[in-house]
Amino acid sequence: MGFKMGIAGCGGFGNCFVPLYKAHPLVDEVVIADLVPERVESFSKKYGVERTCDSLDELLKTNVDAVAIITQRQLHGPMVIQALKAGKHVYSAVPMAIDIDDVKEIIRLVKETGLIYMVGETSYYYPETILCRKLFKEGKFGEFVYGEAQYLHDMSEFYQPYMQSGGPNWKRIAGFPPMFYPTHSVSMMLGVTGAHVTQVSCMGYRDHHEDGIFGEDLNDFQNPFSNETALMRTSDGGCCRINEFRRVPTFHETGTRSSVFMSMMGTKGGFENAPLNAYWIEKATKELIDISDQITLGKCAHPSEIGEVTEEYMKTDFFSGVAPVHPIGRLPKNFANMSNGHLGSHQFMVDDFCKAVTTGKLPPLHAWAAAAHCIPGLVAHASAVKGGELMDVPYMGEPPADWPMLNPDD
Repeated sequence: MGFKMGIAGCGGFGNCFVPLYKAHPLVDEVVIADLVPERVESFSKKYGVERTCDSLDELLKTNVDAVAIITQRQLHGPMVIQALKAGKHVYSAVPMAIDIDDVKEIIRLVKETGLIYMVGETSYYYPETILCRKLFKEGKFGEFVYGEAQYLHDMSEFYQPYMQSGGPNWKRIAGFPPMFYPTHSVSMMLGVTGAHVTQVSCMGYRDHHEDGIFGEDLNDFQNPFSNETALMRTSDGGCCRINEFRRVPTFHETGTRSSVFMSMMGTKGGFENAPLNAYWIEKATKELIDISDQITLGKCAHPSEIGEVTEEYMKTDFFSGVAPVHPIGRLPKNFANMSNGHLGSHQFMVDDFCKAVTTGKLPPLHAWAAAAHCIPGLVAHASAVKGGELMDVPYMGEPPADWPMLNPDD
């Protein structure tokens, strides 16, 4: 039995996800919505979508069973709450929210209603995260000791997307605190170990760039930091360093870890990852093993231009093939020749949500996991504002024990 899917947001990400939801065998219909009529018209023609809406409000009044919130990052929390209160299952782009009270309300509504909530965190299905998750479950790491993860971009790479979505006052939103968008990094750690963050201390780099984006009086978040570095203690006794940088040199090459990569150390083994190579370190034999081939992506199935964003940008970040470690056998067959962006993650996230809605099982990136991956960054930014003060991180707990969960590998 299928369901009707609504998608709010006809921007760059919408171009990636509308075709995938349309193609999934569990989806009977896709309905789209955007505040910009020209975008709705373009998507309708491009993807053969018959029903359209001019706002999320209108979309929530239709008979769709679920909605995907693919809008500006600062809007997700309130929009998700609105959708859950309207009785819809929700898929949300990251971050979950930028206010801890909104996170708490989302979890309360999910528990109260039994509706599915899922956050679309791409790094959970990055090849290195999948590989480390497998090795960790097998005991190859031993106990978790230390990890590093970083999401690196230069703000100049975001000018065009922010202009496209933010209009004439786009800089007010572009000054978004880096640690308000922490989940690409945090999920690479917690998505392997299943632990949560208990404490954090964060330092910020006060920006001086002439574009006037970062500064207390320059953006809607009173944020002066373009780069933030956090040291986080985890519930399993380990710790990790998280870098969220928006003003650094970056490396881009199709099929490589151009902006997000990780390293992890345990008592028995370790994983080292950089943009072009990956190695396993075996303590018992003192071996350094090149395992790059297991996480190297194949060719992009569907390189394409999308909207006004350049083809080269889309090839590197929005479109990619899959790696040998990806469990592609669990995907619908008609996904085989479709786009699969952000290091092969898009198809797996869409498949998780569709299966969750139709089976009632929790997706791996459920509300409690989303909170565990999001809240540490919100507290980290507060720490940076206070000069690196060590702060406790609220923990939202685990989902109800009697709520079954999907297996990400099948």
